[in-house]
Amino acid sequence: MITKTVVAMGVPMNEFRTDFGKTIFHNKYANKAAGIDTWAELCDVLVYRVCHKYMSKGDMTQLAAYMREFKFIPAGRYLYYAGREAAFFNNCFGFRAEDSREGWADLGHKHFMALMSGGGVGTYYGDVRHKGSIINRTGGTASGPLNLMHAMNEIGRNVQQGGSRRSALYGSLPWDHPDWWDFSKAKDWPEEVKALKAKDFNFPAPLDMTNISTVYNSEESLNSKEFLYNTRQACKTGEPGFQFDIYTPEEVIRNACAEFISAYDSDMCNLGSLNFSRIDNILELADVAYLGSMFLYCGSLCAELPLENCYKVRQDHRKIGLGLMGVHEWLLRRNQGYYVTPELTRWLAVYEQASSKGADDLAFKLGTSVCERYRSVAPAGTISILAGTTSGIEPLFATGIKRRYLKGNTWEHQYIVEPLAKFLVQQKGIPLDLIETSADLSMDIERRIKFQADIQEYVDMGISSTINLPAWGSEYNNEDTVLDIAGIISDYAPMLRGLTFYPDGARGGQPLTQVSYEEALEKEGEVFTEELEFLETTSCPSGACGI
Repeated sequence: MITKTVVAMGVPMNEFRTDFGKTIFHNKYANKAAGIDTWAELCDVLVYRVCHKYMSKGDMTQLAAYMREFKFIPAGRYLYYAGREAAFFNNCFGFRAEDSREGWADLGHKHFMALMSGGGVGTYYGDVRHKGSIINRTGGTASGPLNLMHAMNEIGRNVQQGGSRRSALYGSLPWDHPDWWDFSKAKDWPEEVKALKAKDFNFPAPLDMTNISTVYNSEESLNSKEFLYNTRQACKTGEPGFQFDIYTPEEVIRNACAEFISAYDSDMCNLGSLNFSRIDNILELADVAYLGSMFLYCGSLCAELPLENCYKVRQDHRKIGLGLMGVHEWLLRRNQGYYVTPELTRWLAVYEQASSKGADDLAFKLGTSVCERYRSVAPAGTISILAGTTSGIEPLFATGIKRRYLKGNTWEHQYIVEPLAKFLVQQKGIPLDLIETSADLSMDIERRIKFQADIQEYVDMGISSTINLPAWGSEYNNEDTVLDIAGIISDYAPMLRGLTFYPDGARGGQPLTQVSYEEALEKEGEVFTEELEFLETTSCPSGACGI
């Protein structure tokens, strides 16, 4: 058990904004055995555990205060292991598949070890020879990268991360690999599989544990027939996604959510996020970013890792990933639309400078290796719920939600006013018509992509951001719009490190459907029942969770 040492005495605890955030904390992160019953206690325990060997007491006290106020929140793995004996603080690991018997077996071992420590896994499969290639030594033929992906997918299906959560995997293949065409259709599931997924999200389907993306590594690749077909598939099914390494073709490794970037096998992400919506002014932003990057640097010194090679890579190529959340709320609180405004640009410049300085100052003080990279914008889904704000750089998902869940032999639907929308409208006086949701922006994807590209200028790794699209076959997403969408993507690709689409209704079993704020408010608290037989006769239920 980790001994609790309070380092933020006298700092008032800010309550959770929403009951949802409070519930997430008590279900996932509270740990009575370690003396963690409140958010404030978790902040105290975590800051002491990660930083007490490396940072001054004064800096730790201020850092814990910022965490209590939800201005900086480390990623979920930090929070989960705050009071536990293990110190598996890293969210994800990145590997490069080696094309040999030993390489395949080693990749399986790496998946087991990383997943069982609580980390997700991203793998680059571009070095695996194509299916049907002659194996000179044995006279046999190669299985190809897709077979290896399927094998790793099944490891993910059967291994809970850290014994506590669903596995997260990512696989990428270059656009010019001979097996790319089969790869591009790997998740274009038959209608009967989609129907089974609609009834049971856990029904096994090909590569269902794995997010897949195509690697585009040159400007030439953006003019290929593969790129155009990939765009169609992404608009229709959501995958493959797009991984852009136009000017850095050696940096092909990504983590499960694709915001972490590396050229080195067995590298790892190390994440935490600034909450723009809670930071009072630009001077405070500089201090929060400075101390937040120090925290992550401390984590890079003390975190346990699942493989020996991970320790060597961390020492030789140290990285932290200080990210962002609450960006859309920050804009709304200033009555601004979903654009990178001049004021936001000034805040991003301070974020960039202070995040590098904090980690570098601590490295020089300790005489340890400096970081190669400093900033990475993760989805920040769970921690944004704790903070009661928008995730990452994403727009607010919805103002009203219809939640679908199975109870016995019936589907039940509950209407929910999105808690942040209610807070902004009812307590902060934000006009409802100012709040553009992901559904609203799904009809203006260039604005979404430009927003990501503008922020990427200040981020030296990647940004995980899912761009919602209307359902395939609708007015703004159909066969006739594919060419225009491909043109928009190719225009911005050199400024991006990755891009992910989510068409409405593309995956079965999705729990959330967007509804209007007024409808959710009118029906809030009511539960509606639909028999399974009814759902079996309908198309795949819509819902654009994607976060």
